[in-house]
Amino acid sequence: QVPLVESGGGLDQPGGSLRLSCTASLLTFNPYDMAWFRQAPGKGREFVARITSIGDSTDYTSSVKGRFTISRDNFKNAVYLQMNNLNPEDTAVYYCNALNAARTPLWSWGQGTQVTVSS
Repeated sequence: QVPLVESGGGLDQPGGSLRLSCTASLLTFNPYDMAWFRQAPGKGREFVARITSIGDSTDYTSSVKGRFTISRDNFKNAVYLQMNNLNPEDTAVYYCNALNAARTPLWSWGQGTQVTVSS
């Protein structure tokens, strides 16, 4: 199993910002498109953002467009999610994963990082 490690979550107020990080010690992210997903309480896991293997293209679910930015640093084997203008609907556990050719998650899930947005 690949120990994906997500970090950077926390409690923030509406309108605030958080930056999530994802790393993995046993495999390299370099060959793969990478993505962030999230799972809100009582809901299924949903796609949030994707970045290509060399970082030249990104896409986002509509609810986060203009607020979230996915990036990566292949030298550090890391993927990031900058989240701005947070709102309570962003409350969820956030996970990262590599994507296979079908754009579905490739590896076992990590523990995720909890993001809570509340006033």
